[in-house]
Amino acid sequence: MNKAVLIAACALLGGCARAAAVETAAPAAPDWRRVATPADRARLREWRTAFVAGLSQARAAGHGAEIAREGVLLDPDAGRSAKPAAGDYRCRVIKLGVKGSGGVPYVAYPPFMCRIDEEAGVASFSKLTGSQRPVGVIFGDAQRTVFLGTLMLGDEKRALDYGRDRERDMVGAVEALPGGRWRLILPYPHYESLIDVIELVPAGPARS
Repeated sequence: MNKAVLIAACALLGGCARAAAVETAAPAAPDWRRVATPADRARLREWRTAFVAGLSQARAAGHGAEIAREGVLLDPDAGRSAKPAAGDYRCRVIKLGVKGSGGVPYVAYPPFMCRIDEEAGVASFSKLTGSQRPVGVIFGDAQRTVFLGTLMLGDEKRALDYGRDRERDMVGAVEALPGGRWRLILPYPHYESLIDVIELVPAGPARS
């Protein structure tokens, strides 16, 4: 787990001072609801509303063919809650919908590399390149798999503590898709779109 991700994980989970002393037993899975801000819990509750509205705006602007080509990736009901295995992934972002009167309601970005790490029972997601890099922790329970994190910008080396700047806070649902793919759904991001969908495709063998 790289330093920026470890810092973000520690901030989300209330500190890592005891990590070295608890190497023999995995900690109990924390409850994301106790960590998430009220604003992020509200955003996550409305993920499907954001997804449907984003698709509607994109189709109305003439992007129906692009949406159809993406298949299950952009089907709100195609995923199932699950945590990806640790490893490197080829990722790409699709932004759906716009806030206000400006902007483009469908934007598909080129692929980039991202990573799922797991250390001491804590799973994390990080985007490895680019000027905007989500980094944070993946929480899993019987009902859903949730990402909570922050946005690193430019040449920043350290992630902000989650909850310190609501404009940087990120919340999303992690889902498995048919064909060995995954997606991270980020409803109502603070900039540009109504929803961001990040596709994750394994780049090589999963790490144990």
